[in-house]
Amino acid sequence: MTQKIAIAVIHGAGTPKKDFADEIISHISNGFAKKLTINNAEQELVFEPIFWSSVFESEQTELWKRLQENRNLNYSRLRRFVIEFLADAIAYQPTTLGNQNYDKVHSLVAASINKLREKAGANAPLCIISHSLGSIIASNYFYDLQFKRENMGIETVKCTSNSPIEQCETLTLFYTMGSPMALWSLRYIDFGSPITVPSPMISRFYPTIQGEWLNFYDKDDVLAFPLKGVNEAYQQAVTEDVAVNAGGVLTSWNPLSHLYYDRDTEVITPIVDGLVRTWKAINMDKSIQYKKIENQVMITSNNEQ
Repeated sequence: MTQKIAIAVIHGAGTPKKDFADEIISHISNGFAKKLTINNAEQELVFEPIFWSSVFESEQTELWKRLQENRNLNYSRLRRFVIEFLADAIAYQPTTLGNQNYDKVHSLVAASINKLREKAGANAPLCIISHSLGSIIASNYFYDLQFKRENMGIETVKCTSNSPIEQCETLTLFYTMGSPMALWSLRYIDFGSPITVPSPMISRFYPTIQGEWLNFYDKDDVLAFPLKGVNEAYQQAVTEDVAVNAGGVLTSWNPLSHLYYDRDTEVITPIVDGLVRTWKAINMDKSIQYKKIENQVMITSNNEQ
């Protein structure tokens, strides 16, 4: 049997439909199957969409309802967009109070990775595909695991087992799309420290794996920025800032491009290439290990004869 790759897909700010990940999963699966010349990518890739905005959805609806009552506000549709889009970023920030949204969101991430462990195995290489604010959530989540475990909330700890995949030991691929991470770096001295990709522990499980962090940005997307120039730490951590032209005729030349990374060939192709390269590396390792065991068994058997 081959070793599957576990893939978490994390949406950005706003309240998307629950099937938000279907399109990018379809594109990646088709591309992966084609490059490996197999019929079904589901035998090798396990996907888990993380619908974290459900934490804020009911409160945002209630807030919008209250703000509208007995008020004649201009730009109603735009204001609703602001509440759904920007309020997520505000609500997500950690506070000194208990029952934090930060913990609630991260516990959803933890529960999703737990599901990936069940489907792909405790040592499965982990790939994170994240958009917009989702890239901040992913970065914070894995930073806490790698460097600052005291930041982990009670609910998140409850949802996290000691398996390698859940302890961030098999984090291999990190893809950020339309990420505002450069802006978030303003919160920290000297613009902060990024997560380590791949995990320093990955060589214990797959010695030949390389891993990568690709940051996709569109120059017309006002929320997205290159990351390697943030500071020396990001220069070392990010494999490449990849400039793309996301969107179609009506969106590729303006800020609406922020919404269309998940169907852009310039984004999908490098992700597929990374997954194919990783799959070959981990399963080649496994094949080599089996051959070594078989050879050792043969040598032992011959000596006994």
